Amino acid sequence: MRDNTTTISAQEVMAQRGLARQIAARPDAPKSYHLTTFGCQMNSHDSETIAGILRDMGMKAEQDQEHADLILFNTCCIRDNAERRAMGHIIFTKEIKKKRPQTLVGVMGCMVQQGGAAGKLRDKHRHVDFTCGPGEIYRLPERIMHALEGRREAAFARGEDSTLYEGMPVMRKSPFMAYVTVMYGCDNFCSYCVVPSVRGRERSRQLSDIVAEAKGLVNDGVKEIMLLGQNVNSFGTDGAGPRFPTLLRALHEETGIQRLRFMTSNPKDLSDELIAEMARNPAVCPHLHLPAQSGSDRMLSAMNRRYTRERYDERVRALRQAMPHIGLTTDLIVAYPGETEADFDETLDLVRRTRYDSAFTFIFSPRTGTVAAELPGRVSPAIARDRITRLIKAQEDITREVFESLIGTAAQVLVEGPAKRGRGQVTGKTGRNIGVNFEGEESLTGQIIPVLITGQGSNTLKGERINT
Repeated sequence: MRDNTTTISAQEVMAQRGLARQIAARPDAPKSYHLTTFGCQMNSHDSETIAGILRDMGMKAEQDQEHADLILFNTCCIRDNAERRAMGHIIFTKEIKKKRPQTLVGVMGCMVQQGGAAGKLRDKHRHVDFTCGPGEIYRLPERIMHALEGRREAAFARGEDSTLYEGMPVMRKSPFMAYVTVMYGCDNFCSYCVVPSVRGRERSRQLSDIVAEAKGLVNDGVKEIMLLGQNVNSFGTDGAGPRFPTLLRALHEETGIQRLRFMTSNPKDLSDELIAEMARNPAVCPHLHLPAQSGSDRMLSAMNRRYTRERYDERVRALRQAMPHIGLTTDLIVAYPGETEADFDETLDLVRRTRYDSAFTFIFSPRTGTVAAELPGRVSPAIARDRITRLIKAQEDITREVFESLIGTAAQVLVEGPAKRGRGQVTGKTGRNIGVNFEGEESLTGQIIPVLITGQGSNTLKGERINT
């Protein structure tokens, strides 16, 4: 474990849970909350923990923000758009507090951990009552108590970002799918990314704690677990413990979980051992999110990604040799500082050769405090928009062709509930993580159903249930 990682004792966690119960007994304690989440799966899982803490405090979720006693925002700062959206929502709550001054407003997540962000919220947005960074979620009761007592400086204190703690309550959104965080933080320091500065350095949980949590989830009816980490491939490398392939094996052999997914994987750490474990482990779904970011070696070097296009291609070949039916998805950035048309063409070539099932595509967003924010060679907005449009079009064409190739094949679909469109239809995800709509009753929700793929839409497949 990193020397700069703080391990929070079970006693301290229990003390915070005890404080939550004390707050619940106060006459001025909030009785309802409205929680808005921005960002990635890590933030979504953090929000499940936040909801669990608030449940311990006797609060109930309120769908109407204007009627909630506590309004919380779990924020993201990875890209400028997410931060702007969050700030727009935060600023609007000033109007709510004019009507209901007793309402508490809290800002949590990565955004408040940036530099002096918490201080700016304290000083410039007086209607905000407290902040709490992602490394201190366990201290949310304490922050709420500071806000109730009017201790404004303490309510906005910037806490540690490199912490490990166990035993927090969680209120899951789904009874049959669950997130499990296996590690926190990141040591990669990609030149465009703020994660190391807002979530801290890499620190891995104990394998035994992860397995115990997964066992509890399986006993509670969970069919699919998504393992989370900024770079799950690095699990265990911050100490002398077991590595990620061993964790996957233990989760299959010791818990009986039916489906395992994980994200995110850095291509530089995708080992032969991990690929072999993915291929042999029946619980691991045939899907991998493998962010490339660019197809240009020049851009990859500028991004400090620490792999080359050749290495990425080789890892893709190894994956598909071991798992011929694996589906790949990715992240791609266009208009990185200094990107030329030739660099962009290499990204297009990567997409056409790799043939991803889908891709998350972004225009470069400078983040304060990163190396990339100071780089020269900014690409004009017009060129950036043109490139992202062409990239999206290329990927949409490939997605359509991939979906067409799956027609006539069978898939195991974990049903998530009624389809948004199509009366009498349900929807779910294949092992390859592609959505499928097919005729069925809502009672199938939470079951894994064999389905024959019969058609395609723009973002989903169509199917028919296979009677067994």
